[in-house]
Amino acid sequence: MSLMSSLYVGVSGLQVSQNGLNTTGHNLANVETEGYVRQQTVLQTSQYRTIGQSYISPMQLGLGAETAAVRQVRDIFLDKSYRQELGRRGFYDSQYETVSEIENLMGELEGVAFQDSIADFWKNLQELAKEPDSLVKRASLVETSVGFVERSENLFKQLRDYQLNLNLKITNTISRINEIGDQISSLNDRICAYESNRVEHANDLRDTRNKLLDELSQMITITYRENADGRVTVNAEGVPFVTEDLTHHMGSMTVTQIRQRQLDEDEFNSTGMMENSDMLIPIWPTYGNVEVFNRDLIPNPVDNSDIGSLKGLILARGTKVAKATDIPIAPNKDNYLDEFGDLKEDEYNLALKDYKEAVKTYNKTIEPSIVMSTQAQYDQLIHGIVTKINDILCPNKEVVIAAGTTIQLSNGDTYTYDKDTVIKIFDDENAPIGINGEGGTELFSRKSMPRYMDYQEITLANGDTILAKIYNEEDEANNYSLYTVGELVVNQEMIEDKSKIPLSQSSNTGDYDIKTTERLLKAWQEPFATLSPNTLTKSNINDYYNALIGGIATTGERYHTIVKSQEGMVTSIDNQRQSVLGVASDDELTSLIKFQHAYNAAARYINVIDQMLEHIVTRI
Repeated sequence: MSLMSSLYVGVSGLQVSQNGLNTTGHNLANVETEGYVRQQTVLQTSQYRTIGQSYISPMQLGLGAETAAVRQVRDIFLDKSYRQELGRRGFYDSQYETVSEIENLMGELEGVAFQDSIADFWKNLQELAKEPDSLVKRASLVETSVGFVERSENLFKQLRDYQLNLNLKITNTISRINEIGDQISSLNDRICAYESNRVEHANDLRDTRNKLLDELSQMITITYRENADGRVTVNAEGVPFVTEDLTHHMGSMTVTQIRQRQLDEDEFNSTGMMENSDMLIPIWPTYGNVEVFNRDLIPNPVDNSDIGSLKGLILARGTKVAKATDIPIAPNKDNYLDEFGDLKEDEYNLALKDYKEAVKTYNKTIEPSIVMSTQAQYDQLIHGIVTKINDILCPNKEVVIAAGTTIQLSNGDTYTYDKDTVIKIFDDENAPIGINGEGGTELFSRKSMPRYMDYQEITLANGDTILAKIYNEEDEANNYSLYTVGELVVNQEMIEDKSKIPLSQSSNTGDYDIKTTERLLKAWQEPFATLSPNTLTKSNINDYYNALIGGIATTGERYHTIVKSQEGMVTSIDNQRQSVLGVASDDELTSLIKFQHAYNAAARYINVIDQMLEHIVTRI
């Protein structure tokens, strides 16, 4: 090897050592920088010169070393595991926050626990049973009823408002997802430009991009791939999100807008506008406004579909304001007996089939949403209390009305029965009356629909003609017909005149109807409903409320346990990641000393070559 070639070898040693020192210094300067990934200088031998051929191999001279690359030290498998578990934590954390908020709402209402309202109502019923002729006790019951309705409506309104406020979180999350997509696309362009010469590596830009991928994975399920040019393409929920040239933004539509798009105009108009028209659903405008998430599938860890805080928010919020009518009620065999006491099997089996289908719908749409399930169960509680009281103070009986009979509805329209039909009418024979001698007065009224139609003649299937007040049935398709939260008021007649509370016997003797007060107390303690179709135990009013609160607490504890477990999993994987990509100052100082010595060695080597050249030149 010539001395000049040897001099080049020394220079290459200085260069690679200098590059190593620069990389090490860069690592040390970013020890505390969040998201920074340790960089490493990779060296390789430079090209060789062939000066001849020996018997067994070419005769070559090395020209020193060179820097092959300054690479990031990452483990792609740990990255994918970390992002997947981070997304799963985001999914359950968003639901846990929702449960915690509901617990706060149910625990206190304007400083008073809602359970106190129920307890006060029960206490006043007991006191009234002791002295049914006391105007003080009657007034106390009415005042308690007014407070009960106001508090129940206020609490339900807070649940509904919180549900709608989750739209803001969803909107912000969608905006952030789109913003991250734009930033990743911009970083792709910059990285591609920096690395176009195939010499430089834009590692700091890659750190920023990887940090964005970490954040994005917490909000939505993603997969990604880096091509040869350094561009990262990202799929979100299986759909191309960031492509090589642009970002396909996510948008949102209300539930009503989606239904209007799915149904034709006549079908949509026949179903009417939904109360929850402002509930937002994420969609992909680029792909024909298709929904981002398949709402027919319940997220679960088996297929890794329980990932992303956005999906968790939507699942916790639900898609509508739920009511008691959303909870399926199993058919009662006693309602399907003929006049001989035999079961009408065909009718019962058909009702049972419909019930099972309704349970499937409930388990798919209502049960997974903590907000909707709480709303439905809470409304069922209020409905149970109200109807129990009303049906005792203002009882109904069933009659069979003849086909062809025309009646006048409360709104003034007429309706003709096309077949013999079982209907409910006011049972004036067994109904208690007020001190004024009038009966048929309910304690809780619907805001927009009276309990009964006006007295009118009806023809029964047996040919008899009677004068009756027909009961306005509850229709789940008509919210105004329901004894539901938001449609309830205390009967204004009772507020103005407490003597109208029907606690007297209908025999006009003036005696108080002890049986009515006993039925009120008994009804309060009788089981009336299960918490959901997935539970078998029927509860009375107090037990139902305790089961409702207990169920929320249990759900919250379950989510809390999952979140804590996921936090441990994320921390464990991140610790493994940091052991690979994190900067350790001790290791970097060791590398610093190594490259310093290498630099000094290369410098001394050059000095030796220089002295040799000088010696040769001066001796010539």
